[in-house]
Amino acid sequence: MKLFIILIILISLSFVINPVLLSAQTDTTMVTSLPVITLDVNDSLQQSYINNTLLPPEKKKTDFFHAPYSKFIIPTAFVTYGILTRFVNPLEKFDHNIHYELSNWKEGKVTSVDDYLQYVPVATVFALDLAKVKAKHNFRDQVIVTASSYLITAIVVQTVKKTTAVARPDSGAETSFPSGHTATAFTGAQILFREYKDTSPWIGVAGYTVAATTGILRMINKRHWFSDVITGAGIGMLSVEVSYLLLPVYQKILGIKNRDKSMVMLPIIGNDYYGAGMVLHF
Repeated sequence: MKLFIILIILISLSFVINPVLLSAQTDTTMVTSLPVITLDVNDSLQQSYINNTLLPPEKKKTDFFHAPYSKFIIPTAFVTYGILTRFVNPLEKFDHNIHYELSNWKEGKVTSVDDYLQYVPVATVFALDLAKVKAKHNFRDQVIVTASSYLITAIVVQTVKKTTAVARPDSGAETSFPSGHTATAFTGAQILFREYKDTSPWIGVAGYTVAATTGILRMINKRHWFSDVITGAGIGMLSVEVSYLLLPVYQKILGIKNRDKSMVMLPIIGNDYYGAGMVLHF
């Protein structure tokens, strides 16, 4: 029994490793020893000669994992799996088998951590930005991508919930498919990965782990089927990728140019109240 649960967790965690994660790794190229060449020129010209003539040019990566479409493959597969579950009996039976095993392990709702854990990845995005950790985009563009991603996620999730009307495992309420909590968590995790993969791919791995844990807890709490969780993850990841594609469009519509940003925060304290004011210059 315990082995089966562990297997589910490991499978779920393995699903979230996006192939584009591999693009964050730097290929190690072996450079053969070069003969010592003495040039009657200054150091800068000698270095330029070596860089342009002797060293091999950097090759652009063209393999499968670095193809533009690779980042869409896994989330699309997740969503496809969820759709097929609605029509393929063995997949639907697999949902019920997982629910049965989890119900035998623990009855009722186990924890409320998943209600808060879903927001950890996106909160980490801006926490790292405020901590001056180098990100792919500036704060302004992060806000635009985040707002767009969650808007797309919310529209898709709510539309699919109302259209499919799949009953929840615990209450029978017809709002099970897909998992909104999981979609929210993976939306934040995908943004976290995209923004900080060049700084450290492990930041993205941590985000995916938190998001996967959120989905697992939704199943343990009997709120969702396995297919709900998988589909929610795919929707969240796809929403982010679409938002990054639309970022130049948003910038053009808003008339935004690349310029430095500044932010000022001031405390507000009174006799019976306190708070803070913020001015953000995009």
